[in-house]
This record gives sequence, structure tokens and C-alpha cells, in this order.
Amino acid sequence: MIRLIGYFFGIGTMLALLVAGGIAVYVGNLTKGLPDYEVLASYEPPVTTRVHASDGALMGEFARERRLYLPIQAVPDRVKAAFLSAEDKNFYSHPGVDFEGIIRAAVVYLRGGPMTGGSTITQQVAKNFLLTNERSLERKVKEAVLSFRIEQAYSKDRILELYLNEIFFGLGSYGIAGAALTYFDKSVSELTVAEAAYMAALPKGPSNYHPFKYTDRATERRNWVIDQMVANGYVSREEGDKSKAEPLGVTPRRGGTYLFAGEYFTEEVRREIIARYGEDALYEGGLSVRTTLDPKMQLVARKAMQNGLLKYDMLRGYRGPVTTIDISGDWAVPLGEVKNLDDVPEWRLAVVLESSDAGLTVGLQPKRKASGALDDKREQATVAKEDMSFAMRHVVDGKRVKADSPADVLKPGDVVFVEKKEGEDGYMLRQPPEVSGGMVAMDPHTGRVLAMVGGFSYSQSEFNRATQAMRQPGSSFKPFVYAAALDNGYTPASVIMDGPITIRIGNEVWSPKNYDSKAAGPSTLRAGIERSRNLMTVRLANDMGMKLVAEYAERFGVYDKMPPHIAMSLGSGETTVMRMVSAYSVMANGGRQIKPSLIDRIQDRYGKTVFKHDERGCESCVAEEWAEQAEPELIDNAEQVLDPMTAYQITSMMEGVVTRGTAVTVSELGRPIAGKTGTTNDEKDTWFMGYTPNLVVGLYMGFDQPKTLGKGSTGGGLAAPIFKEFMAEVLKGVPPTEFQVPEGMKLIAINRKTGMQAGEGEPGTIMEAFKPGTGPADSYWVIGMGEDGGSITGEALSPQASKAIQTGGGGLY
Repeated sequence: MIRLIGYFFGIGTMLALLVAGGIAVYVGNLTKGLPDYEVLASYEPPVTTRVHASDGALMGEFARERRLYLPIQAVPDRVKAAFLSAEDKNFYSHPGVDFEGIIRAAVVYLRGGPMTGGSTITQQVAKNFLLTNERSLERKVKEAVLSFRIEQAYSKDRILELYLNEIFFGLGSYGIAGAALTYFDKSVSELTVAEAAYMAALPKGPSNYHPFKYTDRATERRNWVIDQMVANGYVSREEGDKSKAEPLGVTPRRGGTYLFAGEYFTEEVRREIIARYGEDALYEGGLSVRTTLDPKMQLVARKAMQNGLLKYDMLRGYRGPVTTIDISGDWAVPLGEVKNLDDVPEWRLAVVLESSDAGLTVGLQPKRKASGALDDKREQATVAKEDMSFAMRHVVDGKRVKADSPADVLKPGDVVFVEKKEGEDGYMLRQPPEVSGGMVAMDPHTGRVLAMVGGFSYSQSEFNRATQAMRQPGSSFKPFVYAAALDNGYTPASVIMDGPITIRIGNEVWSPKNYDSKAAGPSTLRAGIERSRNLMTVRLANDMGMKLVAEYAERFGVYDKMPPHIAMSLGSGETTVMRMVSAYSVMANGGRQIKPSLIDRIQDRYGKTVFKHDERGCESCVAEEWAEQAEPELIDNAEQVLDPMTAYQITSMMEGVVTRGTAVTVSELGRPIAGKTGTTNDEKDTWFMGYTPNLVVGLYMGFDQPKTLGKGSTGGGLAAPIFKEFMAEVLKGVPPTEFQVPEGMKLIAINRKTGMQAGEGEPGTIMEAFKPGTGPADSYWVIGMGEDGGSITGEALSPQASKAIQTGGGGLY
């Protein structure tokens, strides 16, 4: 019997050795081509790029996988406890593989079940980083082998860090930091026990525990995790019961942009980053972008621009409802499907329920819950006749018709926009304006763009009219003609003939006119720009040559390549608001070139600065100690593209535009402001460009498909009031600052009409700035006085030149 037992034991031993050898060979063959686990040391997952305003406010996030990498040291213990309880309670004690779990999974598999369970956190790291999601015995073996190797190479904390930053949580979020923001709009450190438990419940199957589709199932799974945390001693029973009683509390964070009124700016930054670094860097690089945007100034710019557009639009009557819906059933359901203007929260969509002589009864569009479903609450409101008075002139078949009653304008089922009356009951009727425009505010010393408005509503149209719209600047271009003249021998007191002129170039004939169709006779350059005289500008440009004007326009950055055609002197070329503001900044900045920028700096995922806009030098800023040296000073190495004295002269002349010229409405601000109006041919666009010593602002108003704004529409009447409203708000509490007269300039009293030096006490005088070696003329001389009708000849016109001639009546006012 003993020999028999020994015999069977020997056979069993041999069989065991054979099986072990076979397993060893099998495992050896499987592990020959295993991935290199050392790549985990240089793990760089796709990370969200975040864009911030100048004050640090979050403007937007861009990512293919919404992920923010979080070091394990920044993960709170309660969050770690939730994941360990849900996924791998023995994580800190096992060697990478949980043998009990593997045995349980093997029994299920041998009984014909699926290959599930048994994976430790280390195994999940091996699978997610190095293997596929294939369900097979081979993959499980590879996973186990890699887990042993990973455990030998990395610390437990490093493995847990990799796991928490890689896993998918649903709703497009990856990693615990991104998921906390996506689900609860919180940082990981702010998560409660209940919230951490729900986060830990998600990796097993995010779609199975969707917070709104499967709320009960998600709550049950979360509560199971809380029970495991209690069982493992991470939280007390009392705290666990309290946490289980809480609702899921999921408040999804919306994607895209976050800072109110910053949508146009954020989108412009997005395009710039793609152009600079490519799409992968934007959506995966984890860049930290600090922009130049001033959020407070942006709000003011948005409001001023919207008010100006609405004022113009409402004077042209009401164009009708947004759409019409069936209100025979629950009117809120079809109304909820109508797209609102998300970035105009002051307005709400409403459907007309009743319409009478007294006004309207409307049903307000219900707000949406976090789940996306409509709120069950149904609100009604009234719009009195006097609160929709502008609509009493409404458009029918393209013509404005006067209505006697609101019932003549709107009927039940019509969907409209309404706005709550401030401090009162009731609502006012509103309509999105057809007219649009763009606006930019810039620091002239650095080129930092502080505010940008690309239109009435980004939700209505993403086209950025501040940077993308190519428009004729009209008379707002004239200061560059005058600056070229002042830089080349003319003075503000030089006299030019303001009289009729005919331009003949090839077969084309052009007879520009002043806006009022009158001629003032001989006038100084100052008078010409203050009253925006077209005839004087054309004569001045012709006298010094359009090649010189083109050179200065390109030097200022108004155009890349300007055709030297005479009509271009009146702003008949096309440019953008951004370019015009940058060009005016040269004059405000003492003639130094500036580079406009929406971005202050960009840092990579490790915090290294990869881009910085400010290129000014400061050698003494890095001194390690004070050795009685001078205070650190920033050295502005920007190119000087205009004589500083010329810059002051043109600035002084444009101060006159504000104090007594075409922009006199701006003078009501009571501050030193230089500016210029602009109106293009047939009043298709109206402009105003203005600046103080520390802020340059430019804007235009016009239809996207250019058409007349109406007879009498001018830059002084439409655009300047928007500028005034903006400046009145942003300059509150800011002490007035005078424009500095460059050292060496002479201020001499001259006769406003003749441009000659005025005697003491002589009426009609003005103090004018002259460069050294220049001064008022000793004798009366008028440029263009002897011209015979102003005939100018030249080569045959190119198509571009022909267009300039045809549209160049445009530098109007």
C-alpha cells in the first residue's frame, strides 16, 4: 500500500511538474511581446487647455478628453478611500494581483460564464495603458504579469495616481479632476463623501449609472460604495447613513466658454492657439492661457454696443415674431424647442397667448433642469402697449405700416423676445437687431486687447465683426493722410483749398464732394480734419503723392498692401476694426509700433512659459541685491514708426474733432479725448475711433450685407454715442490725464482761418503745436488755389482701383 501510494504520488508529482512546465511555457510565450511598462514613467495623457481672463476668471476649456492631471498628493483621503473601497480594498497590501479575486473569476469562467472581475487597480492600469479591452484568458495572463512588473517598478501612490488620472467617468470626462468639475462643478478637494462615492461608482460602467437616465441605479451603486467605506473603516456609520440620505446632486458643468460676454474673445483666442501650435496642442496639450481680457470692461463694451444697435434697430420698426407655434395644448413644450439667445440672459422667449388693444399676455419659455428636461413650472406675463410702442410701426411686405393696436402686430401663437422691466412688473417687447458691428478696446502702450465685441450675440452669429469683417473705414482713415503730411513738412496751420475737384484717371471720372455738398474755401489742416472735409483730404493726398500715403497706411498696419489710388485717401479700402484700433494706438503711443495681442502668456502642462507677449527688456529687474543702482526700468524697444511730435500734432487735431468737430457729442465726457468719425459711401458703415492717453477704442456699425443705414446716418450720430457710453462707464473714478506735449515743441497762437500767427487778443485764435524749425507761415499761401478744376491724370485703372473710385465718395463725415 505504501509503495502504491508512493507510485501515485510520483505520478501526480510528474503531472504537476508537466502542468507547471506547460503553464510556464504558455505564460513565457505570451509575455515575450508584452508592452514596455516603463512608458508609464513618461505618461502624458491628453489634458484640457484652459483659457483665463486677465483677473484669472475661467473663460473656456478645450479638450477631446476633459482631463486635468492631478498629483496623488492633491487627492483627499476620502476620495482615495472611496475608490479603494469600490475597486480594490487590498490595494496597498497585495503584490499587484488579488488571488482570491482571480480564483472567483476563474470559477465563473470554467462554469461557462464571462471573463469578468478579479482585476486590481494595478491590473486596470496595465489594461488601460498597455493592453486592449479584449476579454480573454490570454489578456488576463498578460495583465497579471504586467501588474507584477509594474508593482516592482513603481510605488503604490504612483500606480493609484495613474489610475485616477486615466479612467473614463462618462459625460466626456477623464480623470478624477475633470470628472469632479464635469459632474459637480467642484475641485476634487471640495467633494463630499457622497460625491466621492458616486465618482468611485462610475468607472465600473459610466453609462449604467448615468445620473439622470438611471438615477435609482446610480444612487444604489453610490450607496453600496458608501457601505464599503463604512465596512473598511474609512467613515463612521453615522456619516455613512447621512451621506446615503443625500441626493446625487449632479450639476453638470457646461462645456465651451464660461465667462459671460467673453464668447467672441475666447473663440478668437482658440483660433490663435491653433494657428500658433496646432489643434493637438489646443485639445490635448494642457496649456494654461492667460489672456488680456478685462472682464469688467468687457461687460461695459457689450452693453454699450448692444444699446447702440438696439436703439438704431427699434427706430426702424418691428419685423415680426421669431416663429409661430401651436398653443392648443401645453404651449411650453413647442416653445421649449425654440432656440434662445443663450448669451443675452436679460431676454426670454415667450409665446403670445392673448393679444388685445391693451397689450399682450405671454407664456414665458420654461427654464431647463440640469438633466436637460423642461421645468414643470408655467409662467405667464404681460406686455403693455406702451412697452411695445416701437412695434406699432411694423414691417409688412417690406414696408413700415403703422398699427393701432398690439393685436394688429402679433397674434396668439407668435413667439417673441421679452425683457423684464427693471424694478417693475411686466415685460418689454424686444427683437434681435438686423444691424450689427464690432468694437475693440486696447491698451496703446502694450497692444493688450482689453475688450472685444464681435456682434450683438455670439449665440445668434459666431462671425466676429471686430476681427473678421472687412469694412471701409471711411473718414476714420483721414488721420493717416494728415499724419503723413505732418511728418513730411506740413503743419497743422498749413492751408488747403476746400473747393470742387475732378479726378480723371484713364477713362474714369470722379468728383468727390463734402458731406454737406458745400465748399468752405481755404482752410487749415486742423479745420479740415475737425470738419472731415473730403475735398481738402483729396487735395492734400494729391499734393504729397499717394505713394507716400500708402507707405504710411502700411507702416501703421491699416493695410498690408495699399493700392496708391487717390480714392483710397477717403478710406475706400477694406480693413478691420482690430487693425484700425492698432493703427490709432501708434498715434496714442507717441508714434511707437505696437503688436496687438489677446494673450499675455501661455504655459505648458508643467508650468513652463512658452509664450509671452510683453517683449520689453529690464536688465536691472533681475538684480540679486541693491547696490545703490537706479530703480528698474522697462525698456520699450518697439519700432518708432512716426515722429513723436507728429503723433502729438495729429492727436491735438483730433482733440478738436471732439471739442468742436464732427464728434462734439463726446466732449460731454469732459475729458481729454482725441477721435475721428467715419461714414462710408451711401451711409453703409458708420465709425468712431477715439482714445485717451491710456486707452484706444474703435467701433463700426453696419449691416453684414452692406446696405445704407439711412440718410443722415453718420459716425457722429450712431457710432460716437456708443463710444461715449462706454467711456463714461470705464473712466468713472479715473483722474483725467492730459496728452503730453513732447519736449521741444512750440505752442503758438494762430488765426484759426488763415493759419498765420495771431496777434495778442485777436479773436478766432487757437494754440497750435509746431516742431522745432517750423511755425506759422509768414505769408498767406493756399495749397491747390491755382488748380484748373483739379484735373489729375494717370495710368489705366485696375479692377481694384476702379472699385476704389466707385466707392470712394465714401470718406464722408
